[in-house]
Amino acid sequence: MHKEQPERWKHEHNYLPAGLRQSERNTRWVIGLTATMMVIEIAAGSVFNSMALLADGWHMASHASALSITAFAYFYARRHAKDTRYSFGTWKVGVLGGFSSAVVLAVIAILIAWKSFGRFLDPLVISFDEAIFVACVGLVVNLVSAWMLRDQHEGHHGGHQHDHNLRAAYLHVLADALTSFFAIFALLSGKFFGWVWMDAAMGIVGSIIIGRWSFGLLRDTSRVLLDGDVETETVEEIRKVLEEGSDDVVADLHLWRVGPTNLAAIVLIVSRNPYPPEHYKAVVSERFGLAHVTVEVNGCLTGDARAISMNRSRAD
Repeated sequence: MHKEQPERWKHEHNYLPAGLRQSERNTRWVIGLTATMMVIEIAAGSVFNSMALLADGWHMASHASALSITAFAYFYARRHAKDTRYSFGTWKVGVLGGFSSAVVLAVIAILIAWKSFGRFLDPLVISFDEAIFVACVGLVVNLVSAWMLRDQHEGHHGGHQHDHNLRAAYLHVLADALTSFFAIFALLSGKFFGWVWMDAAMGIVGSIIIGRWSFGLLRDTSRVLLDGDVETETVEEIRKVLEEGSDDVVADLHLWRVGPTNLAAIVLIVSRNPYPPEHYKAVVSERFGLAHVTVEVNGCLTGDARAISMNRSRAD
């Protein structure tokens, strides 16, 4: 039979980043701007035969889809923040959104490179004046979008909150601005110097840069999703604090992230003269600001504790 728990025993697992609603709202505005400019650039690139402009348009199309992933991740995480089915809340929904967007970025980079190589082999006559005008408008739209996300992104990063979902949106907008800039540069080179090949070359350069951004975001988000982004120095410092000044040995220690600035820990203490679990919880919670701590304490002979410590040292 289920028993009602006293209120003082309960606590929430809502570790969503601060400013989430503002980030979600700004992301929706950026989606609208990106989708509008996407239609204009794809149509103009097709009519004016500019590979750089067409690549930028399709690039923005895929980014509009990726930004929709970002917006949905914010919505889902916020709506289910208090859902007890999620053991440590819905913070990782945003990280998963960032990971998905990074995959989209990688696909975009490959497609742009492929289309650009094809344009090297089969160049077309480009209507430079019209294409340059559309590319300039696209750059302005991208810069405005980046400005809308910049304050939120820098605020989260400066506070070490690591909103990977917002970072993904910010990188998508920067990638859009980059491809618009490269398109303008390529079109100006073709118009004034006759370097028509620059149109395809800038597509390849843009794909390489976007690919690097994608790799960095994939690396960072996958570490969080696999609970591998906590620094080794932090783990060892917690171990040292728990063992300091006693015969206590930390036989097992698991540390992982449950929020942008929140860590959780499971600790196994082996000691001849152990303290109550509450003592160890207080030590690490106060000093390291852990949001969730589970401690198991086992008594043993001093020799056994030393053997555990020696075996751990050999394993390290």
